[in-house]
Amino acid sequence: MDGGAPARSRILVVDDSRLMRKAAQKMLGDEFDLATAEDGEDAWEQIKADDTLQVVFTDLNMPRCTGYELLARIRGSDDPGVQALPVIIVTGAENDEAARMQALDMGATDFITKPFTTTDLVARARAHANNRRITRQLQAQSTLDPLTGLANKAGFLDRLQQDIAYARRHQQPMSLVRLEIEDFRRFFLYQGRDVAERLVQQVAKLLRARIRKEDTAARIGLGGFALSLPGGELIGIGGMLERLRSELAANLPVGEDGQAISVVLQSAVVSPDTADATDASALMDQCTAQLASPQADTPASVAATEAAASASPVEASGAAAPMPPSTVESTAAVAPAASAAATETLRLDPLIDALVAGNARPAQEKLPQIIGRLLPILRLLGPNQRAQLIQFLQRLG
Repeated sequence: MDGGAPARSRILVVDDSRLMRKAAQKMLGDEFDLATAEDGEDAWEQIKADDTLQVVFTDLNMPRCTGYELLARIRGSDDPGVQALPVIIVTGAENDEAARMQALDMGATDFITKPFTTTDLVARARAHANNRRITRQLQAQSTLDPLTGLANKAGFLDRLQQDIAYARRHQQPMSLVRLEIEDFRRFFLYQGRDVAERLVQQVAKLLRARIRKEDTAARIGLGGFALSLPGGELIGIGGMLERLRSELAANLPVGEDGQAISVVLQSAVVSPDTADATDASALMDQCTAQLASPQADTPASVAATEAAASASPVEASGAAAPMPPSTVESTAAVAPAASAAATETLRLDPLIDALVAGNARPAQEKLPQIIGRLLPILRLLGPNQRAQLIQFLQRLG
């Protein structure tokens, strides 16, 4: 924070009376950032273009678009942020009880009756602006991934739905990207929690540095990420993903033994036809299905830098080639070093049974494999648990 004055709440007042708009400006202008509209049509255009609005005050009887029609548009919007706007109906002597009940049934938040005082108007504006701000803060806290600070799945789907609605409304392209650290659960088991979380944070940092202000990045699974890219073109996205992979390959995670650990990063890109009735969940399922398709599999023996050049739509010269919406691009690297293949047939129960029975020789002969098999579990131990284990082993010696 820069220590300056907090941003003022932005209020929209809609009334066809110029005198009423001027009166509202005088009453609210000192405390709020005030916008005015002369009818519902003008107000609706402002609401669609300005996502900072926190409260709407509207008269009911206006030309072109009445207060009822404006309220119906707001509550029927496919943008959740617009749909949830507090709408305060300004009623007059000409509005009887039936008119107010109709507005209430349509989703009006509150009412204020003409003539009103400055105190009445400011009190309503404060109350609903504060509620709106608190609601947004709580929503932000509940839709963030605590490890990375990116949006979580719930928050991302909400934002993706808004981006789809905006793209449909303005007839603009948009793209959804899914990224997955391949075999992340196994990586977690063999490298431990600390190394795995550092890798997740590293990918999140790279994503945050690569996206634009209007884009949204999210962590939607243990090693899964997603990007919503309004206006995103496939060719540009391909180049962005290659730069991301290059940066990751140049700064690989380091294990407890000090050795760099190569990783597999897969991606899928979908650019839907927003004219269709596509929703966020369906689009996410489509992109995830592409990510899991056989096309995404790349031999684990390919080095990261080699795979980035061969498995991507970006040529070695750096020029991006067109990528159809269904393309799944992936890059692979050497999987985490482990002796899983060598210990695949090792069974611990018979060795333990023999040991309990007094025959230690089978366990002694297999001791290196046993330790290798237990290593993923040992890596899950926290610092205190490791210290206790070390003390226990020292006492045995």
